[in-house]
Amino acid sequence: MRSRVMPKPSWNLEYMMWIFTRISGLSLILLAVLGIGLGLIMGARIQMDMGTLMRWSFFPNSNHILDSEIPDLYLWANGFWQIIQILVVFFAATHGFNGLRTVVEDYSKPGFWQASLRFLVFLLWIFSSLVGIYVILGS
Repeated sequence: MRSRVMPKPSWNLEYMMWIFTRISGLSLILLAVLGIGLGLIMGARIQMDMGTLMRWSFFPNSNHILDSEIPDLYLWANGFWQIIQILVVFFAATHGFNGLRTVVEDYSKPGFWQASLRFLVFLLWIFSSLVGIYVILGS
């Protein structure tokens, strides 16, 4: 009777994406808490309703607060919030498309179709990330 040979742990794509999924999930939560906290500090307690604050927290776009009672939008529409938006789009898109890649690899056989589907997922990730960044920088 032979014992099973244990593979040596290594830094391959699968392991790095497993780590990235955990980090990106935590980052999305931290970015949402940052949006809520800084929104409340900047006056959202008395100048906007809870729905507007939640919409702002998860995607801090200055167009989300136009209907609120905020007198000056300068604090709410600057480069810092655009960087936060780009981070949210990057982490969310990469997190989601990595999950889609995992599903594709689980339900397809190795070979041409699996490689083609992985490439399609990669193209969709690039396209959606670029469209998201275009919308952020254009607003």
